[in-house]
Amino acid sequence: MKIHKSADRPSKLANSEWFTGRVWQEPIIEAEEPARVRALRVSFEPGARTAWHTHPLGQTLYILSGIGLIALRDQMPQKILAGDTVWIPPHEEHWHGACPTNAMIHIAIQEALHGSVADWLEQVSEEDYHKYK
Repeated sequence: MKIHKSADRPSKLANSEWFTGRVWQEPIIEAEEPARVRALRVSFEPGARTAWHTHPLGQTLYILSGIGLIALRDQMPQKILAGDTVWIPPHEEHWHGACPTNAMIHIAIQEALHGSVADWLEQVSEEDYHKYK
């Protein structure tokens, strides 16, 4: 057994190559092999979002608070709210983040395949982001 102390896992601003706006990440767990689970708490300020991306083994999002948006390639964004759980299958191109007027916090859970949990693509355009209206 290993206890991971919160003081050893500081919050950090997300990489601007993969996110638009201010996004804070707080690691929950990055299990040692042979386990593959990775989880983090992600806080999106209003209007902040991920770039388009996929996950080799899929991803689960559990919305903790706020109002978020999630979209698949060539589909309208959908609202996600506190208490919602979203399953994104492997290799499905998608993005997620906060709506323009409200912050959103979720827990992201995914598994690593050959050390990778995500394949990052291009940034989400303003046009694609605002399609939910």
